[in-house]
Amino acid sequence: MVHQHVLDRVFASLADPTRRGILIRLGDGPATIGELAEPTGMSLTGMKKHVRVLEDAGLVVTEKVGRTRQCRLGVAPLDEAMAWISFHQRLWGRRLDGLDAYLTLQPGSKGQDS
Repeated sequence: MVHQHVLDRVFASLADPTRRGILIRLGDGPATIGELAEPTGMSLTGMKKHVRVLEDAGLVVTEKVGRTRQCRLGVAPLDEAMAWISFHQRLWGRRLDGLDAYLTLQPGSKGQDS
C-alpha cells in the first residue's frame, strides 16, 4: 500500500528543477555535495538544502566520507510513486475506454453505421 505522506514528500521533492537535476546527475553515479554544486554555481549551503529535501523524501542517501558527504540515489520511494501512478493510469485508462465505448454506441456518433 502506498502511504500518502511518502507520495507527498516525493512529489514535492520532484517539483523543483534543481532537485530533478540532482537526481539525473546521481543516475550517473555517486557524487559529493561539492560535485553537485559545481556545475550549477550554487553555494554548498544551498546544495545541502536541496540534498536534505531529497534525503528526507528517501530519494537520496548520503554518507560522510572523510571531510565530504557522498550522495547516491535511494529508489524505494520512487517505486511507491510509480506504483501509485501505474494504478491511476490503469484506472483512468479503463474509465476512458468505457467512455469511448459508450460514446461509440450513441446515435449520431462517428463509430456507428449510417
